Amino acid sequence: MLSASKIIKPAGEKADEFENSIAHALLDLELNSDLKAQLRELHITAAKEVDVGGKKAVIIFVPVPQLRAFQKIQTRLVRELEKKFSGKHVVFIAQRRILPKPTRKTKLRNKQKRPFSRTLTSVHDSILEDLVFPAEIVGKRIRIRLDATRLIKVHLDKNQQTNIEHKVETFAAIYKRLTGKEVTFEFPEAYL
Repeated sequence: MLSASKIIKPAGEKADEFENSIAHALLDLELNSDLKAQLRELHITAAKEVDVGGKKAVIIFVPVPQLRAFQKIQTRLVRELEKKFSGKHVVFIAQRRILPKPTRKTKLRNKQKRPFSRTLTSVHDSILEDLVFPAEIVGKRIRIRLDATRLIKVHLDKNQQTNIEHKVETFAAIYKRLTGKEVTFEFPEAYL
């Protein structure tokens, strides 16, 4: 029952079995590891399991205000959770909201201007940054193919190549699942 404190769903929704297992794993880590002080204040909002070329990956959604706190301990937390879930890749993404573009019809209802952080473009860019953390995105190219489909080429920091190179296919599959956009990741040589 204590694991219920680790997952807080919006509007009183019930957590499913998979989300409860993630919350239970986080609670175990809080009780038994050196991450106790940092994990005490943190909770998650949702969790999903995604197929990645025959393997499974775990997406854990966290509240936006707590994202920085999760990122401080993310490398250790991911390592521990991947041990618990037997080799599944684990990623943390902030639970963001996309507000619809204001039109003439909706102007009456929306008294406030839509913040840029709630636009589709901003949310998709933020998801990409959360996904590849702790690596940094150093460049981005959008290739428009002859059949008018788009491919986003993301250039990541070469310093983190050894840490995340094996997860690149997972990142691409998760991003495709969450946003519907195709993406490839590269580690270009630094040039001046």
